[in-house]
Amino acid sequence: MKIGTMLKDIVESFFKKNSTQLYPVERTPTPERFRGNLQYNPAACTGCCLCVKDCPSKAIELVTIDRAAKRFVLKYHMDRCIYCGQCAINCRFKCMGMSNTDWEHASLNKEEFTIYYGKDEDIEHLMANLAPPAAESTEK
Repeated sequence: MKIGTMLKDIVESFFKKNSTQLYPVERTPTPERFRGNLQYNPAACTGCCLCVKDCPSKAIELVTIDRAAKRFVLKYHMDRCIYCGQCAINCRFKCMGMSNTDWEHASLNKEEFTIYYGKDEDIEHLMANLAPPAAESTEK
């Protein structure tokens, strides 16, 4: 490459508009069919577990607290999800969907990528059962 050609390109680049956008300041609207974070409606769920069976990345766990009373907690692992939307497509009762507005998820902690969906009392019940039992003292 000749120096004259290179200098010409450098001078032209000073007067051109940037081709990139300043992301946090300038945002483009997300497409309508964009698949972002999973949305779940626990009132419509019957506990058929089709979403769990069809998830290729095993990102969904449905914990049944009481099937007769329709008490379920959906444990969603965002860090495993490949955002294919298979769970939303195969849900017969349309209690799942993919949001096109909730997609910015950056964090330094892995714990923030596990989301529990359901009624608050059901989630509290599940968390109480998942907590490790307190260690009893074995002093003699």
